[in-house]
Amino acid sequence: MKNPAATTFRSLRSFNFRLWTLGALVSNIGTWMQRVAQDWLVLTQLTHHDASALGIVMALQFAPQLLFLPWTGSAADRLNQRKLLMLTQATMGVLALALGVLTIAGAVRLWHVYVFAFLSGSAAALDAPVRQTFVAEMVGDADLPNAVALNSTSFNAARTIGPAVAGLLIAGVGLGWAFLLNGLSFAAVVISMYFFRLSELRPSARAHRSASGFLEGLRYVWSKPDLRAILIMLFLIGTFGLNFPIFISTMAVTVFHSDARAFGLLSSLMAVGTLSGALFGASRQKSNFTFLLAGAAVFGLGCTLAALAPGYWAFGAALMIIGAAGVIFTNGTNSIMQLSAEPAMRGRVMALRVAIALGGTPIGAPIVGWVANHFGPRWALGVGAASGFTAALVAVYVLLRRRNPLHPHKDHELIV
Repeated sequence: MKNPAATTFRSLRSFNFRLWTLGALVSNIGTWMQRVAQDWLVLTQLTHHDASALGIVMALQFAPQLLFLPWTGSAADRLNQRKLLMLTQATMGVLALALGVLTIAGAVRLWHVYVFAFLSGSAAALDAPVRQTFVAEMVGDADLPNAVALNSTSFNAARTIGPAVAGLLIAGVGLGWAFLLNGLSFAAVVISMYFFRLSELRPSARAHRSASGFLEGLRYVWSKPDLRAILIMLFLIGTFGLNFPIFISTMAVTVFHSDARAFGLLSSLMAVGTLSGALFGASRQKSNFTFLLAGAAVFGLGCTLAALAPGYWAFGAALMIIGAAGVIFTNGTNSIMQLSAEPAMRGRVMALRVAIALGGTPIGAPIVGWVANHFGPRWALGVGAASGFTAALVAVYVLLRRRNPLHPHKDHELIV
């Protein structure tokens, strides 16, 4: 009988992946500290509980995912991924340090946050497809779904720690220190990659330089019905559902009248759910479309329960459900899309995935923020619930179409 722990953590047999996971955990704790501090800074110090301003920050932070899409995927397919990641991680670290200095000096203004959100988002737009496809170089295709899930586990383990630490820092010594510590945390990833065993990496086939590289990737994805359906589901949930900074901060401040510590605790409670979902995904051999259907439907249910929550702790419990379902869904789309794409196309496929999942935020975040301002945060959560249920209906349509003999399923590589 196989040891469940050995199955769940099998990717950690790779020295490079172990080193990466350790560095990423430190950096992710800092990232979550900054996210909470940034939301609190905008909502309570630079504005008077203005959810629309927070929506603008999110829009600027994620707009580069779409704006630079023609180049980010091609860069991931053509350039040395390890060196590119070291550059993007260092850039985001410097930006966090600069924002921290401005905040501690008392000189920060709302437009500063807007500018730093866009610059950091630009670096992240290049970083995301490279980071996701680089996982295959560290562990190989056989362990890719497990490594994706363990990456998410690290991210969400940090999510249980970072927001709570940020709440304590904000209450104890001030907002700026959360930004400074995040800036320093990026060094952990850069240093870990410096000490990689390069001989143990499994470089994927690199794409040839082509002026139509982006269009080639777009045509490739659009030619596969299942990949099209996944992108539609990602657009719905990514645009209208993954607006947690707005959902959590507006409910904490305007409904439950929480302080910084209680606000940070809500983010940590949600992280408990995402961590559970990530570990569940790591224990599975592979994801499939039925898995995506379940994740989207439960995400919609969780948002509904959160919108109806009568009190702080009930809301926190609903956030745990949202977190688990959300990470099961997003991790499933990651591994399915990578494994169904040709190695030389993976960077562009993943860039499209990230752009659709996060690039819709410039559309959805201002809308959700406007709804929260004018109708209340519970109605904003209702928008998130609708996104999950609609995405689930898309999955139902795909599964029913597969079972219809008049519409045989041609993309056999994606499993029901």
